[in-house]
Amino acid sequence: MGLVPNTQPKDAAVLPIIPRSGRLAVSAVLVWLLAPAIATSQESESQPAAAPVDRAIAFLAREVQAWTADKHCFSCHNNGDAVRVLYVARRLGHDVDIEALAPTTAWLADPARWEEDTGDETFKDKELAAIQFGSALLEAIELGIVPHEPALMQAARSIASFQDEDGAWRIDGSGLAGSPITYGTALATSAARRVLVAADRGMYAVEIAATERWLRSAELHSMPDLAGTLLALREATDQSAGAQRRRAFEKIAAGQNQNGGWGPFADRRPEAFDSAIVLVSLAAYAEQPEVRQMIQRGRAYLVDTQLEDGGWDETTRPAGAQSYAHRISTSAWATLALVLTEPKSKVTRQ
Repeated sequence: MGLVPNTQPKDAAVLPIIPRSGRLAVSAVLVWLLAPAIATSQESESQPAAAPVDRAIAFLAREVQAWTADKHCFSCHNNGDAVRVLYVARRLGHDVDIEALAPTTAWLADPARWEEDTGDETFKDKELAAIQFGSALLEAIELGIVPHEPALMQAARSIASFQDEDGAWRIDGSGLAGSPITYGTALATSAARRVLVAADRGMYAVEIAATERWLRSAELHSMPDLAGTLLALREATDQSAGAQRRRAFEKIAAGQNQNGGWGPFADRRPEAFDSAIVLVSLAAYAEQPEVRQMIQRGRAYLVDTQLEDGGWDETTRPAGAQSYAHRISTSAWATLALVLTEPKSKVTRQ
C-alpha cells in the first residue's frame, strides 16, 4: 500500500382494592409523584443525547476552566493538550466558547511565563511542556485568536533547545511506550517539528533536516511511535519516507484489536490513548478504503469506552494507575481523534 495522504413479559401486579372515595386522592398523589418522571421522559424524547464528540468537548471545556480557576496556574494537560483540542474543534465548526478560554489563550501568547506559572509538579517536564504549550499556541494562531509573531518564534526557540543531536526529542528514557504525559519519541518529535516548520522553516532548516533524517530511519515498535511517524511524514514524497510510512502502517494494521482499538504494542490490550493517537495519524489517509474501515472500527472503540461525563479512563504506564493528568491528556487525544475522523469533516490534517 502506497499510503498517499490526502491533504419474557412480567406477571401483572395485583393492586389493592381502594374505596371509591379514596381513588381521587390516590390519583392526585400518583400524578404528583410521577410528574417529574413524565417530564424527564418527555424531555429526553424531545432532546436526544448529545453526540460523543460534543460530550467530549464539553468535558474538556469544563476541566480547562476549572483547573485555572481552582489552581490559579496552568498545566501541560489542561492548558496544553486539552485546550489545543478545543481550538481545533472550534476551527472545525464545533461549539466552543472561546471567550471562556481567554485566560489560557492570553497565557499561551506569552511563552516567557510558561516556566513560571505551571502547576502539578509531579508531572512537570520542561521539554514536553514546551512542546505541548507550543502546539496549543500554534492552534490558537491558526484559529486566528493570537498573532503569529513573536510568541511562536519564542516557543520555537525553546523547543529547539531541547532537540538531541540526532534530530529527535526524547521525553522519557524508560523504554516504555509513550504515554499521555510522555508522548514517546516519535510523537514528541513530530509535534516539535510542526512548531518549528510553522515558526520559520528557513531559520530552523538544520534542525528540521535532522528531524526528518531521524524519522526516516528510526526503528519503530510502539503504537505512539508508529503513529507519530505517520503524522510527521504525511506530506513527504521521497522514497525513504514512503517506505517508512508503509512499515508504520503495516504494524498499525496488524495491531488493531478485534474490538477496534489499539494497545501500546500489537500484543497488548487496547487503551484509549494509543487508539486515539493511531486514529489521529490515520485521519490524513482516510480517503483510502482500507484506512477508512480501520478508522470506523477505531472510532467505535472510543465511543464504546467513553465515560458518562464525556471523558475517558486514563491510559497509564504501567496500566491501571489513577492520575488526573493522564486522564485529561488521554481524553484530549481521544476527543481530537473523534473530531478529526468525523465522517463529514473536510479537515484531515493535524
